[in-house]
Amino acid sequence: MPPTLASLVHHSALKLTVRAGEDRLDVPVRWAHVSELADPVPYMEGGELLLITALKLDAEDPEAMRRYVKRLVGAGVVGLGFAVGVNYEEIPGALVEAAEQEGLPLLEVPRRTPFLAISKAVSAAIAADQYRAVTAGFAAQRELTRQALNAGPEGVLSALAAQVDGWAALYDASGAVVATAPEWAGRRAARLTAEVERLRERPAPASSVVGGPDNEDRVELHSLGTGRRPRAALAVGTASAPGTAERYAVHSAIALLTLTTERSRSLRAAEQRVGAAVLRMLLAGQPDHARGVAGDLYGGLLDAPFRMIVADAGAELLAGLTEAVESAAARAGEALLVVPEGERLVVLAADAGAALGACVEYAAAREAARAVPEQGGAAEEDDLVVGVSAPSGPIAAAAAYKQAEQALSVARRRGRVLVEHEQLASGSVLPLLADDAVKAFADGLLRALHEHDATGRGDLVASLRAWLSRHGQWDAAAADLGVHRHTLRYRMRRVEEILGRSLDDPDVRMELWLALKATSGE
Repeated sequence: MPPTLASLVHHSALKLTVRAGEDRLDVPVRWAHVSELADPVPYMEGGELLLITALKLDAEDPEAMRRYVKRLVGAGVVGLGFAVGVNYEEIPGALVEAAEQEGLPLLEVPRRTPFLAISKAVSAAIAADQYRAVTAGFAAQRELTRQALNAGPEGVLSALAAQVDGWAALYDASGAVVATAPEWAGRRAARLTAEVERLRERPAPASSVVGGPDNEDRVELHSLGTGRRPRAALAVGTASAPGTAERYAVHSAIALLTLTTERSRSLRAAEQRVGAAVLRMLLAGQPDHARGVAGDLYGGLLDAPFRMIVADAGAELLAGLTEAVESAAARAGEALLVVPEGERLVVLAADAGAALGACVEYAAAREAARAVPEQGGAAEEDDLVVGVSAPSGPIAAAAAYKQAEQALSVARRRGRVLVEHEQLASGSVLPLLADDAVKAFADGLLRALHEHDATGRGDLVASLRAWLSRHGQWDAAAADLGVHRHTLRYRMRRVEEILGRSLDDPDVRMELWLALKATSGE
């Protein structure tokens, strides 16, 4: 505890007597200062015990003393020590009355007690308090370090909450709550995710102080990590501002959790290298070797149906997608394999799992942002494009990878952010004909027929469409056109002559039908 007026009054060597303000002696004393100025306020910082002999004061003038004491109180002076037996044999009544009116503690200092003794007592008490704080801080640091080594981040949070007599919470890179101590603090921590998100937008290290939810407590937020973007955040909730010892504990926790975060970063890089090797083995058709290399890292993932996800984008969007799927997997306790490949990201995620859901949500958010000009506008060259395979297993990993690439290609062609391979299988092939290369081929194939029809010598294109739609049935197709079947036969012979291709060939009929579909926009 820092020195207080009460502790000075109870100091046996000082022999101080309280003459006013007996109910305000528990206030801390920051320093003891001697000044005989009529107005010492410009030299006060607040929290001082002012020591005077009234050498230059008319201490018997009630009005002068009221003004003097009022100035002292306004400057934050916590007490006034008056030495008797120097200029006044006792404290003048005007000063006592003014101190009582303003609630300023007034201490009588006997002649045999030098001001220096009071200053030394205050200084010694402050030094002792600082020593206790530093000692307590070092003890807290040792305990936090022990917990970090034995129990990890959860142990650090528990020790920190006990040290500050409050609560602590750890957030991951996405702003989601990872752990809290005590457990009851989970709901409070969750309500601060918006504040954590704002903190993450600032370069690390960053911190802020916010009022707790419903003004329950005071909360400090600290970013964790040494990179440009924080990889985690720490929240510390207390009833009031932490003291020196508590501040040591908070800073120690920040350092330890940052080390843990950076260590996790290194482990993550090593894990990604293992993941790349596992992926290569799966794509090479070596699932048993892949399981052996993966060990416990991805073993559960490789023993259950998974989805192969392939994403193309700029570095920032891929980093955001990585954060989203990894955070979701961590919260759900799912195994996840993430392999960065330059401007491409390959992910193996559990089928119907939280990571896959987070990927879909992230893509949907990007799709929505495109529709709002100030949030992203139209798709750009390095915009996010994602392809997702059908559920698969280790034996069919190569096929799943191909499915994901096919879905990604279709997503890019359609201007979509995400396409699942199952959507292609359950849909129609006709939307694929919108490709410019397909349209160019169709225009070239049918150009001669369109040129013939433009001369007014017949309607070969419409006749060909009707005949193909009726699977070569002459009567039905002729009825659709409102012409005689012999007329239709003549037109189909002209189509063969102009194109130089036989309509008896099923491949020719297929190409012509698709060309008609591609050029009609149906």
